[in-house]
Formats: sequence, structure tokens, C-alpha cells
Amino acid sequence: MKTIIEPFRIKTVEPIRLTTVEERQALIQEAHYNLFSLHSDDVMIDLLTDSGTAAMSSAQWAAIMNGDESYAGSPSFGRFEKAVKNLMSFKHIIPTHQGRAAEAILFSILGGKGKRIPSNTHFDTTRGNIEISGAFADDLVIDAGKDPSANHPFKGNMNLEKLESYLQEFGESVPCVMLTITNNASGGQPVSMDNIRETGRLALKFGKPFFIDGCRFAENAYFIQQRESEFKDVSIVEIVRTIFSFADGMTMSAKKDAFANIGGWLALNDDDLAQQARNRLIQTEGFPTYGGLAGRDLDAIAQGLKEIVDDDYLRYRVRTNEYISERLDSMGIPAMKPAGGHAVFVDARKWLDHIEPLSYPGQSLAVALYETGGIRGCEIGTVMFGMAPDGTESAATMDLVRLAMPRRVYTQSHADYIVEVFEELAQIKQTLPGYRIVEQAPVMRHFTAKFEPQS
Repeated sequence: MKTIIEPFRIKTVEPIRLTTVEERQALIQEAHYNLFSLHSDDVMIDLLTDSGTAAMSSAQWAAIMNGDESYAGSPSFGRFEKAVKNLMSFKHIIPTHQGRAAEAILFSILGGKGKRIPSNTHFDTTRGNIEISGAFADDLVIDAGKDPSANHPFKGNMNLEKLESYLQEFGESVPCVMLTITNNASGGQPVSMDNIRETGRLALKFGKPFFIDGCRFAENAYFIQQRESEFKDVSIVEIVRTIFSFADGMTMSAKKDAFANIGGWLALNDDDLAQQARNRLIQTEGFPTYGGLAGRDLDAIAQGLKEIVDDDYLRYRVRTNEYISERLDSMGIPAMKPAGGHAVFVDARKWLDHIEPLSYPGQSLAVALYETGGIRGCEIGTVMFGMAPDGTESAATMDLVRLAMPRRVYTQSHADYIVEVFEELAQIKQTLPGYRIVEQAPVMRHFTAKFEPQS
């Protein structure tokens, strides 16, 4: 069958306000050409992020009604902890209000001036939390992960040779090894089980704790099932358990592969590190059994973790992104190959080759998508990653526009509409301007920066 059938029925709907091109041109100008500054009511197809934007199931809404809001000892925490440990058998499960809070706690303990933390590719909040501590965030993805056109089944993999050399070179300056699954900044690309296993082995060899940023763990597990022969007959649940068996801990945004609108956790095996983390949690987030969340949020996450490992859902999820990518490819529009698990990544630098990287081709395409079709995407390129901690700027490895699909929100017709907007943009792409930044924050500037088009 050619049609992608959503494996769910729609029970509640939210209206979309349909706007005109003229309205959107005025609105984006008022927002200083920053997509983060738009009101969501002014967006028709919101692909800014897949974080916290999922549609919750009827079972999740029912779980919310069972949530217990006790300050301590809530049964909601017990259900949450049990659901997490069913998939990731870490000793200590410490809830937080979102993933970056887990990162902030972890790197406030392990980071610090002069420290260096390697990963396949650090995403923006991870990098920000590391750099705020005074440490360096270093990316060691394989070469194929830096080439949008390379058709590699596991482009998110850690470069193991570089990691070993890195650990030899920096030694005591390295407090831990990180690995993010899937590799968001590198196009939503998966990491193979073999690479996860070997990354953990190298970390152990050099006496470093190994942490996984697991926010899209189920999507990564699906790719392993489909692309690694060893796991083709293994259930998603067992693949997930195997992934985390190699790690000493994890950070997690439950706003991705747990179908939750809010929440996350830090999971650890080390007793001393867990105690330090809980102390910092109390200072900033809340009591260790609620971590800045309400009991109802913990119950929603617990139910979401049961739903995310469904094969039919994951097949539909990945196939939708493949479909859009295939349609764009047929029009000669360069997108990351193969398609990522949570998003389609368009190679703005290649498609808008008349715009220099320091004039932000990714930002230009993101603005044009909104003006033309009311689609809100996200620049993943020089705006997000081009500024060093010392304030200097250079072109990022890639200039991409991420179209992140919220989970269980949009249908096949929305996917077709996205393709049609690109068809219109293809006719005018040479007229799209570059942009300059007129105001920016020193860290994670992309969230609040103000832009203006270049003449």
C-alpha cells in the first residue's frame, strides 16, 4: 500500500487558523524574523520541534486523572519509576521538569573549567549546559554524519578511532563520555547497537562513565531493528533494554519518546553521583520524587513509555518522514539521506547556494517556509552552532532546516501540503535573501536573536 495510515483515530481536534501570505510577512517582520518569537496561533503547520508537542492518548489523559499530587511518597512516582526501569534498568531514577534540567544537574557536577566532554554530536541545550560550566563540548561523529548526501544507515555513529585518540590525549580532563540517540544535530540519524556497545567499551577502558542522551531511544531502536541483521527479529522493548545495558546513566527529555508535554529524568547507577544529583535537584527543581513535575505528569510519562515501543506506531512515524524526503528528492531539493527518525532535514546551504554560510541560508529558508506556507521549522546550522564560547563566529559544519514532526499530530494531507510549499519555493529560491543578526544572547542565541534581511 502507498498510503501511510496513521495507526490511531482522532478523538479531539484543535483548529488551525489559516493565514495569508501578506499576514505572515507582517507577522514574521514583527517577530524580527525569528521563528521562536512567533505566536503559535499564527502558525499553520508547526514543525519547530518534536519536543513536548505530541498528542496524548486517551489512556494518558485517563492516567492524568489518577495522578497523585502528594509532596512526597506519591504513587505517581512509583508508577513512573517502574515504567522507566522496565526499559532502562538504572539504579537511580531522578525526575526533572525537562531534559535540559537533567543535563544542567549532571554537568554542574561533572563539568567545570578545563573539562572536555565528547559526544557523537552535542545538541544545543547539551552544548549550552556544558559550556556554561566552563567545559568544552566536542563532537566526534563519523565523517558520513557531516555529509547530508551520504547514504549511510547509521550516520549518527560515534567515530570510535577519534574517541580513543581523544581519550588518550585529554585523559583526566574528560569526566565522562556522552552519546545522543538519535543524533539530532546530525540530521536525526540513528546510532547502531554495535557503535553503542563499542563506545561503552572505550569509556570503560579509560575509566570514564558512559551516559546516553536517550530522548529518541524508541526511534533509534526501530532503526536498529530494521538495519542491523542481528536484531531484525528482536522486539523494540528488548532492543531498548540492550541499548541502555551498556551505559552508566542517561539524560532524558520525556517530551520526545515518552509522548509527554513536559518532563524528563536523570538516571544513574553510581550512588555518590546520584546523591549529589538529588541534592542539586532539591535546590532547583523540587523533591526527588517529583523533580519539578506534578504527579499527573509522572503518570502521563509512565503511560507514554508503554505506548512508544509499539511497532505499528514507529513504522508510521519513520515512514512519514521518509515520504516527505522522497518527494523532496524527486524535485531536486536536497534533504538529509536517509531520512531521520523525528524530522526531515533540508540542506539549505546546498539548495540556497547563493547565500554564504555567515549570511545564514538555513534561517533564510526557515523564514521563507513560514511566509509562503505558514510552516514553522528550525534552523540547525550556523545560527545555532556558529558562535564559539569566546564570541567568535564561523560557519557550522552544515546549514540545515529541521522540519520536526510532532508525534500523532499531523496526517498524510499535512505531509502533502509541506511538499507543495516546497514546490512553490523552488520557483523563487534564487530571490531569497541572506540575513544578519542585529541582537543576540551570548549563549544559545538562536532562541532569542533578532534578524534583518540583507539587501
